[in-house]
Parts: sequence; C-alpha cells; structure tokens
Amino acid sequence: MYELSDYDYELPKELIAQEPSAVRDGSRLLVLERKSGNINIMGFRDIIDFFSDGDVLVLNETKVIPARLFGVSERNSAEIEILLLKEIEENSWEIMIKPGKKVKSGDRIILQDGVICFISRATDNGNRIAVFESELDFFEFINKHGHIPLPPYIERDDNTEDKSRYQTVYAKVPGAAAAPTAGLHFTHDLLDDLRKKGVDVVSVLLHVGSGTFRPIKTDKITDHKMHKEFYEVSTEAADKINNAKSKGKKIFAVGTTVARTLETVGEDSGLVRPGSGETGIFIYPGCRFKVIDHLITNFHLPKSTLILLVSAFSSPEMIKRAYDHAIKENMRFFSYGDAMLII
Repeated sequence: MYELSDYDYELPKELIAQEPSAVRDGSRLLVLERKSGNINIMGFRDIIDFFSDGDVLVLNETKVIPARLFGVSERNSAEIEILLLKEIEENSWEIMIKPGKKVKSGDRIILQDGVICFISRATDNGNRIAVFESELDFFEFINKHGHIPLPPYIERDDNTEDKSRYQTVYAKVPGAAAAPTAGLHFTHDLLDDLRKKGVDVVSVLLHVGSGTFRPIKTDKITDHKMHKEFYEVSTEAADKINNAKSKGKKIFAVGTTVARTLETVGEDSGLVRPGSGETGIFIYPGCRFKVIDHLITNFHLPKSTLILLVSAFSSPEMIKRAYDHAIKENMRFFSYGDAMLII
C-alpha cells in the first residue's frame, strides 16, 4: 500500500485556473497511455479520434444548484454563509456553515425575502441539518438569491459567466454542490460529432457533494471515510452499456463521478445493473475496475480521493509522471483547467 505522501505534489499557484477557457472545447488534453506509458498533449477536440463506432461515452447529468446563501443570525447578528449539500426532504437540507462557531442548534438565520433557516442539529461529520421556512418554492428562492458554489481554490466571487460555465451543457437534474468538471469541456457540437461517428452517448446521475474537495487527513489511506452521494443508473443506460460490453466496445467515463457510479453498480462480470441509492465507494490503488475502459478527467488536488482514483486506474508512478509533464507544459489545473484522457 502506498503512503498518502505518494499522492502529493507541488503546483505553482499560477497554474490553478481562475477562469474558464475562452471556449469549452478549446482547452488542452493530456493523453496518458497506460500500456506504453506514453504522454501526449493535444487539443480537447482531438479526443474524438480515440473513439470507435459502437463505443459508449457516459455523462453525469447532474446540475449544479446555486448552493451558497448568505444571511444573518437572529441570535447574535453574525453574518453567516450557508452551503447547501444535500436535500433530505422538502425544505430540509444538510448544510455547511461558515463561521461554524457562530451558530448552534436552535438558531435561526434570516435570509432574503423573509426566508428563515432553522438550525435543527449537527451531524456526525460536522455539518448541520437545517429546515428552511419559506412561503416561496425553495428552488425558486435559491435560483433568485443563491450563488454558484465555486471551489475554494478559485479565489474570486462568482459572476454571471459562472452560472453557465460552471455547468455542463447537458446538465439536467438539479442537486449538485459542485460541478462534474471533466464534462465542462464538452459542447453540443462535439457530442453531435461523436454520435455521427457511431458513439452511443449515455447519461447517469451522481449529485456531486462538497466532499469531493476535501483532502484525506488520515495517515492510513484506508481509514478515510468517504462522503455519500446520490446516484441513479436507468435501465436504458445499463442496457446500452451492457450491450456495448458484450460486443467488446469501450466504455469512456466522463469524470471520476461517472467512474464511481459505474463501479458502484458494476458486477464482477463487467456488466452493470440499474438502480439508485447512495454511494460511498472509495477507489484507491489496489482496487480493480470492473466496468470502465477509458477515463476522461481533469487534474486533481494533492492528497485527494480523486487523485487516488486516477492513480488506481493507471498507477501512482504514471500519474506522477503525467502531472509533472503537465506542470512543465504549463497546463491549467483543477475545475476550470485542462483535461486528461487515460486510455
């Protein structure tokens, strides 16, 4: 088993992308070949050359909600930031609070339009359960007053452009607190070109939580406890993936969220079963992938569960070489950065 330090690296701050690329599919693409270890850099649009007729491209159709809200504590007048994490039931959410020390169970946070956030209790992982009291439809409220939950390494406030660019063009089902960022590079035109080539484009669902940005803090990797996220794989999606697998075609996963979803529902045979629920699957070196053949992803934070996942799909040594090469070539990192294809 590798040590957590094996998944650390030094990244010049200027390579952390603070803005999206000028056009979605205008980003760069690092291609890592697992068998040969070869590394090449090209344009993202060139990804189409790696697909064959009958292959399947699997997308995550989750939609980022404007999950950051701001209010004032009724008890002590403290300014409070709320991040919506997961809807438990209508008007009841798991949330994160900043500053956490200014809020305790039973507090009421006053938001815009007379909406009240009642803090019910704390969770085992340090988050809170809150009930929102509103005469408005809550999703209408957050669409009006909420802010895009940009990751903490983007050191600026969200703006009008982020409402569209921190969202995939195929986003459909509201519920994510963070974008499935590998999908940000795709355009409708590129997806149409893939379909014309005979590629079957399939959607699954995984609502990305804020835990995706959390570093591993346990000394022993296997002691890390994954956050859980809601997933759904339809019968239609499962049938298309299984049909392609039976014909020897390749399954391309767009992002670690798709990889985690498919490996959650994957059988040892390589086929997938339809279903929905919550997954806390943790994929790290030593785990065997059952379903996906190729992975499209972005560059990930040091010591994160995501860099462990891509290291499991290739190897820690290959990922280190690839990241070192990307840094040398001044590629852009993280959510708004460039992409990587592991084949």
